[in-house]
Amino acid sequence: MSDPVSALNGASFTGFATIREIGPLGMISLRHKGGAALTKAIKAAVGTKVPAQRRIEIKGEMACGWMSPDEYLLILPYAKVGATMAALAKALAGEHHLAADVSDARAVFRVEGAKAAEVLAKLSPVDFAKLERGELRRSRAAQVAAAMWAQDGGFTVVCFRSVAGYVMGLLIHSAQPGSELA
Repeated sequence: MSDPVSALNGASFTGFATIREIGPLGMISLRHKGGAALTKAIKAAVGTKVPAQRRIEIKGEMACGWMSPDEYLLILPYAKVGATMAALAKALAGEHHLAADVSDARAVFRVEGAKAAEVLAKLSPVDFAKLERGELRRSRAAQVAAAMWAQDGGFTVVCFRSVAGYVMGLLIHSAQPGSELA
């Protein structure tokens, strides 16, 4: 088996905020209508509860994010995806569901620093000053789909791998020293 590589091989940039591509990261898109079976499956898979609407539940290096009324994004170490997929299949056997490994189809970035919100505010119609820790937004970064949430020290941004270079370019341009908003 070959070693996984992230979309941009860990690219980073330091301007008035620090931008870094992180990964590879395990991600599973899980679709299910909800209920006790889903609650139990998510707890077993990533150790969190089912997140409320527009929230992400984080426990260490694992998380579960609400993506739509019947869709959740499970985030976990890349090496654990296979075993987690098998565990989900077992836990949700007989339940109408879909679990898809989307690890290699996504790119993940961290935007960190005291002015990290300014970087993203230039790119997305989200009020990052009011985005609470653990709140997840599905929106866009310029013209591409993205999911974003606040964590200690900054924000995490997830986009499609096919546009990773474009998103990194946007983030770098937005974080250029001298282009701060305030």
